[in-house]
Amino acid sequence: MADSGAGGLDLGALLKQAQAMQEQFLQARATAAEAQVTGHAGGGMVKVTVSGSLEFQRVEIDPSVVDPSDVSMLEDLVLAAVRDAVARATALSEQAMGSVDLGPLGGALPT
Repeated sequence: MADSGAGGLDLGALLKQAQAMQEQFLQARATAAEAQVTGHAGGGMVKVTVSGSLEFQRVEIDPSVVDPSDVSMLEDLVLAAVRDAVARATALSEQAMGSVDLGPLGGALPT
């Protein structure tokens, strides 16, 4: 191991590891952004599909839940489906970021 004079740390190796971590992070983020998840509400009567980068792709509403006299219920179902989709996309992103190998730095970083 090359001693850089900084307490025995090999700064060249540390830089290479940081570059590898950055590549892993960018790949994990790209993979998560390409994935799609669907949030559900009302037993699947309302569905919202969102990408891992939180771009909303589609809203599906079963015609049986469209009641002109109860628009607020439909609004609540859509909002619940959006929240579920965002929660799923966030979990997907966190899972992808969790796959990044931090090497020996992993234990030194705050969680």
